[in-house]
Amino acid sequence: MEREYRGKSVYRGLTIGPIAVLKKNDVQVKREKIEDAKQEIERVKQAVADSQAQLQHLYDKAVKEVGEASAAIFEVHQMMLEDEDYQDAIQNMIQTELVNAEYAVAVTGDNFAEIFASMDDEYMQARSADVKDISNRLVQNLRGDVSVDLSEMEPSIIVADDLSPSETVQMDKEKILGFVTVHGSTNSHTAILARMMNIPALIGVSVDLEELRTGMEAVVDGFEGKFVVEPGGEVKQQTEAKMCEEAEKLKLLQELKGKETVTADGKKVHLYANIGSVGDITGVLENDAEGIGLFRSEFLYLGKTDFPTEEEQFNAYKQALQLMAGKKVIIRTLDIGADKQVDYFNLGKEENPALGYRAIRICLKQPEIFKTQLRALLRAAVYGNLSVMYPMITSTEEVEQIFAIVEEIKQELDAAEIPYKVPEQGVMIETPAAVMISEDLAQMVDFFSIGTNDLTQYTLAIDRQNEKLDDFYNAHHKAILMMIRMVVENAHKYGKWAGICGELGADLELTDEFMKMGVDELSVAPGMILKLRKRICEFSKN
Repeated sequence: MEREYRGKSVYRGLTIGPIAVLKKNDVQVKREKIEDAKQEIERVKQAVADSQAQLQHLYDKAVKEVGEASAAIFEVHQMMLEDEDYQDAIQNMIQTELVNAEYAVAVTGDNFAEIFASMDDEYMQARSADVKDISNRLVQNLRGDVSVDLSEMEPSIIVADDLSPSETVQMDKEKILGFVTVHGSTNSHTAILARMMNIPALIGVSVDLEELRTGMEAVVDGFEGKFVVEPGGEVKQQTEAKMCEEAEKLKLLQELKGKETVTADGKKVHLYANIGSVGDITGVLENDAEGIGLFRSEFLYLGKTDFPTEEEQFNAYKQALQLMAGKKVIIRTLDIGADKQVDYFNLGKEENPALGYRAIRICLKQPEIFKTQLRALLRAAVYGNLSVMYPMITSTEEVEQIFAIVEEIKQELDAAEIPYKVPEQGVMIETPAAVMISEDLAQMVDFFSIGTNDLTQYTLAIDRQNEKLDDFYNAHHKAILMMIRMVVENAHKYGKWAGICGELGADLELTDEFMKMGVDELSVAPGMILKLRKRICEFSKN
């Protein structure tokens, strides 16, 4: 019988096929009386060693498939397993209550998960699921349970309450038709993976997993946010027709690969891709982007328990440049704060974090963090075509401070005889203040990249995270378009280029308008590259 559910789409796409229902293996752990506490503790130590080896395997696999930033969660799990408080709690319970290792691990895991879940900090709340994950892994290894091999499943739509990184990374990506989860967020590992793989995915779908069986046919419609179980003939027919239509569009777009992005009247436009990790570069190359217009370096900081070292950053930047083989790679310096909180930065609570301590403000107030990143960037610049851009600029004084720190870095590297290169340096225009002084800024920097997401938020005085204000949020507002035009004109006045790296860059309704303004570059999600190229190539001012 056909049933339809609604959810929030994290990737617009369409698929039909069998579902694979992943239910959590919540087998009750029995409390058993033991005689030899020392033997049980040794069992725990062996299970920890086995778990560490499994997590290292998962980390290595994830690095190859989704990049270092996304794989970092497995490093976090390894560190959590080694946590002294966690291990002491398990051992103490075994010794004082003379209970079996499985029970001690399960109870300790639940206790720690509750502590994390009750914290005010969102990052720490997220660690609750991680504690459960590592505790379940330990219990499985203590029992000698063999985990389900998710890489052996048939091509399926994955349906689950939620999916942990451990589960998603084990799956054979070629066999995933789509994702549907009851819980999860747009920033969850599952959502990030879906967008990277260009497969339809829905979160927040109120479906009872007990009513579903693996093998049932279903439709995932990421365009309309629909999940249809056991679709009837009419729905299947409509879905298949729409899928054929989408496939035909994609086939036509493939013919644009290898072609230049030039308007019908001869203006060359640079078409770049936005990425969050080295692992995303596969999508950049597959979609024939000319380069990377926004490498979000903060993803090297997210999901970790401490600051990434200079070497970690250097290796990530160097790898990106080598993979892009001479094509431009624009790396945005650290943009932490606002909706991207990292616990070890100790930023504290703010009434309005979007207007608070974030991005370049953190870098200038805590220059030791900034200098570590800049050293890595200047060293990596030797290996390819690197540009650096600084976010959240509001004054020329900030740019002068940045350049002074870059000079310090140069002197340090010279003194240490470490090879480096000073890359092209630009600023992000995402505040009304930066727009109004863009003529002054254009005389100081090499380029502008307009971040339309924040520019819209600050110009309209609307928190873009607030769902109640969706009806008031208008990215096409005349004021926004006037600001973009002003920035482009001021850049060109001094021979500098100006691009757009925010969501508006991929808005096909505005492409013609941007071409009329003379925008030199657009940086968008990899999956939008060919659609945008088609639109630009068809444009003519005449």
